[in-house]
Amino acid sequence: MRHAKAPAEPVLPVQAHESAVRLSAARPGDRGVIVEVRAETAPAGHGVAVEELERRLLEFGFVEGARIEVLHEGAIWRDPIAVRLDDMRIGLRRRDAEDIWVLLDPK
Repeated sequence: MRHAKAPAEPVLPVQAHESAVRLSAARPGDRGVIVEVRAETAPAGHGVAVEELERRLLEFGFVEGARIEVLHEGAIWRDPIAVRLDDMRIGLRRRDAEDIWVLLDPK
């Protein structure tokens, strides 16, 4: 007889997390967990279609439940930002980070 695995804790949509913020609004030192990746901003701002941007973010590892920490931001207009995503370090444009919603840890 096989034992069924316990279902994983579902990640609630961003609307259920009233304190979730866009990753683009986070500051260096902020840590948290990704609750949603939803590309919805104007495609002209990214240079690719929103579906393509969402696919790229997911392939990089920006998935629901991943731990994230903002490490650094650029000197000019705070762009780009460097983040620790689980055990990787990734740099991305702030406008791309707008589509990643994060539930920040309390300070």
